Formats: sequence, structure tokens, C-alpha cells
Amino acid sequence: MNIAIVGASGAVGQELLKVLDQRNFPVDRMRLFGSSRSAGRKVNFRGEEITIEELTDDPELFRDIDYVFTSAGASTSRRYADTITALGAVMIDNSSAFRMDADVPLVVPEVNGEDALDAPRRIIGNPNCTTIQMVVALAPIHRLARIRRIRVATYQAASGAGQSAMDELVAQYADLTAGRTPKVEKFVAQLAYNVIPHVDVFTDNGYTKEEMKMVNETRKIMHDPDLRVSATCVRVPVMRAHSEAIWVETERPVTVDEAREAFAQAPGVEVMDDPAANLYPMPLGLAGCDPVYVGRIRRDLADDNALTFWSVSDQIRKGAALNAVQIAEYLIAHKS
Repeated sequence: MNIAIVGASGAVGQELLKVLDQRNFPVDRMRLFGSSRSAGRKVNFRGEEITIEELTDDPELFRDIDYVFTSAGASTSRRYADTITALGAVMIDNSSAFRMDADVPLVVPEVNGEDALDAPRRIIGNPNCTTIQMVVALAPIHRLARIRRIRVATYQAASGAGQSAMDELVAQYADLTAGRTPKVEKFVAQLAYNVIPHVDVFTDNGYTKEEMKMVNETRKIMHDPDLRVSATCVRVPVMRAHSEAIWVETERPVTVDEAREAFAQAPGVEVMDDPAANLYPMPLGLAGCDPVYVGRIRRDLADDNALTFWSVSDQIRKGAALNAVQIAEYLIAHKS
């Protein structure tokens, strides 16, 4: 395969290179693209020094490229999508630019991989990190009994806002320890020693864009426009890996044992659920890992047809780079 990465110098772009290497993805030729600021930087991939090229409107940049992973923001994806796909490349896009377009599949391979095979614009959307994590965990429950309602509260790490946000969190703790006033630039408030119930901008209905992404993307991925979803997204002072508390109502009661067995058998899910031994997923030890971890699996005391559980996953891995690579792997495996 001939592969390109747009946004190669960013956190997700760097993670894409790691994932491609670690999964032994078949790469014959790799090209890296970025802004004029990144152009000229050299990146090592499998022992080869590759120079980041400046992204332009010239389709020839992508001649003979099979898959292009884009992670440079929605405006860049919109501007260069036609350039990237003009000569036949498939664009796997990590931005929000096309996720809700009817002719762009939104894919989590463990849940709806077959949707990737119908991409008339040669663009496939990589969902939001919080959505990916949740639907991977929900899929095995949905296969047992149709899900009618989902409520979720997220606990999102600083890394969801990029490397500069992680740096700001570290700097805030250092400033506070030294008695200095911490700088607040990446978030609407100080994140150190705090939680912020505000991820992305607010919309007219009182929910944030991040929360509405979880609503709309989950419905699209699970092929159920009537699925009832409600989300509250919160930023927490954690470096990397998001956590979610999920309440799910099904058409029939699903027992805890049924759910635990379904989770254990599901691709991409790992059960970590032994409260007596204080064993449950926590972001501190799971950053850099591939699975979606679930624990605290229990019956919902407020609804006889509902379960609740806790989930943790690295949003740069499964929530971005890994999911994108898995989409390409699915396409290769099912190529006719």
C-alpha cells in the first residue's frame, strides 16, 4: 500500500505512524504532509527519514496513493478533500468535516465495518473519540437486545484538546505549586484541581457540540435515527485516556452475567471488573493501550431494563489513530 498522512506533525499524526508500524500495516511508500510551518521537518518511520511536505491544491501529490489519513482539522479536510481523492485515493478523515454527510460513512470497524465499503466520495469518517469508545462497548449489548436509550457522562482527558492542552495542565500544577497564577489558554477555566463541564462550544439547545456529536454520531453508526441518546461531557485533570459512565436501556432486561459475557467475547473490548479487588478501569494505567475497557458492570436500580457500566479508553489510540488504521485494514481485507 502507498500511504499518506495529512497532519503528520500533530499528536494524532504521530500516533498514526506508531500504530501503522506496531500493527505491521503493509506500507510500500509513505508520504507525509503538513502546513508550511511543518514542511521540511523529518520524521522517522521504520528506519527511514521522511520529510514532511507542504500540503497544496495539486492532486498530483496524491497520485498512486491508496489511503490518506487526514488529521489536520475540519477546515483543512474540507479544503483539500477533492484534491486528495481526485486521483483515486481513499480519504480516512479524523475531523468532524464530513461525519454527518449522508454520502460519507461513519465507521467503527467492530460495530459497522461494512459501511466503509460504500463510500461514493472515497471519504470515510472517523467518529469523535468519545463516540468511538462508547459504541464499541455498546455493540455487544445491542446484539443481545436492541438498545432503546443511552445516557452517558464523559470524563475527558486534557489530551483530547491536543499536546498544548496537556502542556498547559502540567504548567498549571507547576505554577500553583510555586505560588504563581496559572495561565489559562486552552480551556475556559483552570483545569488543574478542577473539572469543567464544558467541552467544545454550546449550541442553542443548551448542549455542547461535543455532546451533540455523541448523540448524532451514535445514531448514524448504529443505524437507528430514533435512538434516544443524552450526553454530558466534562473535562477532567487527567493527561490521557477518556472515561465514561454509561447507562443503557434495552428492549428486554439483560442480566449482568449476560452483559459481562458479551463484553468478554466482543472484539476491541476488555473486561476489568472485580470491585472486591478494587479492579476497574482507570486512565492512569491504560493510556497508550488499544482496547476499550469496561468495568463496574451492574444493574441500573432506577430501570429494570437497564444496565450501567464504566469505560476507559485512550482517545488518541482507539479514539483516533487506531480506529482510522482499522478502517483501512477492513477495506484491504474486504477488497473484491
